[in-house]
Amino acid sequence: MNEQYPSILLERAVGEFAKLPGIGRKTAMRLVLYLLRQENVVVETFADALLTLKHEVKYCRICHNISDSEVCRICANPQRDASTVCVVETIRDVMAVEATQQFRGLYHVLGGVISPMDGIGPGDLQIESLIERVGAGGIREVIFALSTTMEGDTTGFYIYRKLEKTGVKLSTIARGIAVGDELEYADEVTLGRSIVNRMPFTGTN
Repeated sequence: MNEQYPSILLERAVGEFAKLPGIGRKTAMRLVLYLLRQENVVVETFADALLTLKHEVKYCRICHNISDSEVCRICANPQRDASTVCVVETIRDVMAVEATQQFRGLYHVLGGVISPMDGIGPGDLQIESLIERVGAGGIREVIFALSTTMEGDTTGFYIYRKLEKTGVKLSTIARGIAVGDELEYADEVTLGRSIVNRMPFTGTN
């Protein structure tokens, strides 16, 4: 046991919290000590929420967003425009676009971007299911809302080549977001304008 910790249990808990992204050991220590001061019911509710999330959360069979059921609330909402699909990298991007309140279509979550350096190819992403959605008919426009990075552009171009002959309108969000930025870090106004002012995707954007 590290001598700076008075308890092996405390050291273990801090070590687990420190594994979370963006959490250093000092922050982990503050969080653990905070929980230690709480009533048992508070800590048990916290732990139960995490365990229930891990064991019971589902992914929408249509768009692959996180869901409590087979089909997420967005895909199941009859007031959404099912003819327009916004393609994003992650679930966090769905939340970022939804926060703008400027988009009323559906989504398709790829689960990442093509990145050979990280060993991620097209087969590791939800690209084929997107091609199948478009092929099934009913979709008039696909909007690429991918990060303005080399990997994001590569992924967009790959999907564009797969869909360019389908007759579906292919668009990309306006470049109000700086090159290299990720959607989840863009402010709502900028991201909202980028969606409203989207432009045709030509494969050379």
